Amino acid sequence: MGARAVAGRGGYPPGVLFDLDGTLLDSAPDMLATVNRMRAARGIAPMPLAALRPRVSRGARAMAAAAFPDLAEADVAGLVPEFLEVYREELGRHGAPFAGVEELLAALEAAGSVWGIVTNKPEHLAREILPQLGWEGRCAVLVGGDTLPERKPHPLPLLHAAREAGLAAGSCVYVGDDERDIAAARAAGMPSVVALWGYRLHDDDPVAWLGDVMVEAPQDLLVPGRWPWSEDRASRAAATAPPA
Repeated sequence: MGARAVAGRGGYPPGVLFDLDGTLLDSAPDMLATVNRMRAARGIAPMPLAALRPRVSRGARAMAAAAFPDLAEADVAGLVPEFLEVYREELGRHGAPFAGVEELLAALEAAGSVWGIVTNKPEHLAREILPQLGWEGRCAVLVGGDTLPERKPHPLPLLHAAREAGLAAGSCVYVGDDERDIAAARAAGMPSVVALWGYRLHDDDPVAWLGDVMVEAPQDLLVPGRWPWSEDRASRAAATAPPA
């Protein structure tokens, strides 16, 4: 399929790629259930959601480190397989899409825009959650952290996703809640939206990530004018972006 750059109806971008955890999905409750099962197996009291939530976008190792702060780094790394095994059992049992996400996806679909997911979560886990959300027939492309030789902040996953969706990279907008998301979008020549509703550590500075737009809630993106996309911009990006 040739790459295209035709705007969705109503001024939405032709394609939108989303991060998953912390952007589309509030998966922190699933992650909390996971680490608290691991702690209970070791006779340790549960940790509160507030202590884990900021680290969810940093991946399994970061969450294991938060759950077991007294362990050495090498020992924390050894917990990752157990974390993933337990998490698979808790997947989708506690979390849910962020408020406004379903409305946003429906608006994009109604406008004829294509949407997909690029996440650093292992692909098989990301694919398992889609049917629980009713997204398996709606998500045009899904790229996980182990789908390709590189993962975010490398641009390859975003470039690959755009190509698989039949879109030029500059005709997609990437929406994410982590600095790696915005760095990957910039390297791919793709406009970016910083999802301020997601997971961040207290000392993170989203302004310093240099995203094109920062939005407080998914509902903000129901306004087409909030998207950092235009046909002129897409044409310029296509001329300078790295090959997909």
